[in-house]
Amino acid sequence: MENNNLPRRKFLSNIAITGAGFVLGLPQIANASDNGKPALLGGPKAHPGGYSGWPLFDSTEEKAVMDVLKSGTWGRLGGNVVSNFEKAYSEMLGVKHTLGVSSGTSALTTILGAMDLGPGDEAIIPVYTFIATYNVIVLNYALPILVDTDIESFQIDAGKVEAAITPQTKLIMPVHIGGTPADLDKLMAIAQKTRIPLIEDACQAHLAEWKGKKVGSYGLAGAFSFQASKNLNCAEGGAITTNDSDFAQTCYRFHNQGQGGHTTAYTPGTGTRATNLRLTEFQGNLLLAQMTRLQAQAKRRAENAAYLSAQLKEIKGIYPAKMYEGTTLSAFHLYMFRYDRQHFDGLSRETFLKALQAEGVPCSEGYGQMNRDTYVTGLAQNKHYLKIYGEKTMREWLERNQCPQNDKLTGEQAVWFFQNMLLGSHTDMDQIAAAIRKIKKNAKALAKL
Repeated sequence: MENNNLPRRKFLSNIAITGAGFVLGLPQIANASDNGKPALLGGPKAHPGGYSGWPLFDSTEEKAVMDVLKSGTWGRLGGNVVSNFEKAYSEMLGVKHTLGVSSGTSALTTILGAMDLGPGDEAIIPVYTFIATYNVIVLNYALPILVDTDIESFQIDAGKVEAAITPQTKLIMPVHIGGTPADLDKLMAIAQKTRIPLIEDACQAHLAEWKGKKVGSYGLAGAFSFQASKNLNCAEGGAITTNDSDFAQTCYRFHNQGQGGHTTAYTPGTGTRATNLRLTEFQGNLLLAQMTRLQAQAKRRAENAAYLSAQLKEIKGIYPAKMYEGTTLSAFHLYMFRYDRQHFDGLSRETFLKALQAEGVPCSEGYGQMNRDTYVTGLAQNKHYLKIYGEKTMREWLERNQCPQNDKLTGEQAVWFFQNMLLGSHTDMDQIAAAIRKIKKNAKALAKL
């Protein structure tokens, strides 16, 4: 079976060829069009071909779905496929327990439910993240405390976390944005000093490592997403990882209507709140199928990212996202860099992105300013929050959420490439760099558009 955009045989062939080039150090030929007219001005595209489609699949996934279909057991209750996935994922990440759930958001919801987060509590999260990180806090009527961004890494600024802690702080929840670890040494030190649990939102960070150890194994628990765009996906799904056996059982009960435990033996329901966030057998088997190529894909992304970064660092005004010293592997769900218009004759980021897209290079400006979004600021007028916290506290909450570095990053600098782009060849990376060089050379002309 072929992927919807790229035949699997061709994809694997490309990997084999470019992998040989990487190992042997064969010269890479830059696209000749990097010195020509930008595509936005009528010139040829620097990257005329396409990128790998996503997801990649073959008969392995087809068999996984059909096996569950024919088994007649489609849900995890009574089945064993989800349990098999949980064991395999635990082994891959080096953790004691994995719990499959219905989404990355469900993973966070389950963790916070197991922690009994509720009204009057505060949770520290980064301002630069997907809205789900915020949503799971407010669904529990707790206060999300947004911490500014380290503009060089795109990650939460660990140096500003301790100042955000109050007696009401219930948890610290960094996000490994783009699949690159946040500064776990500093964050774990704060968590240990204050005795506040650290929860890793690792939804984008499958197989990422900090000092040779997989993320999702450092805090009390980690949350992963298997949504359709993720490096490991089953359309919708998620997982919780933890080394705390008691917490694993509490999470199981919460995601299973308060009933049962994370063992083969039945245990009675406990607690007072729970819901149904179970993963299906179909999703579990799709994940097992996708896992057969996950490590090879992670290696390919890391190699291509390093190769691309070496070229982009030579272009003034382009700054690949910094990785902290403890990072031994990034998942590169996103390839992120900063764009400085001053080195591009004042060319706006908006036009820079349009020019890149015209060159055949998909890109995005990434996340916006969550702390200024009316969806978020409107919380200060939410009737339930006003009843719980009062007007004064909610006004102060808005003031606490000022994030000037994030404003600068999101307002004019951030640029994203996507994980499937890093599954191509070194020639693809050469052409991305060539496109940016061509745009820079012609920035004055492009600025007149």
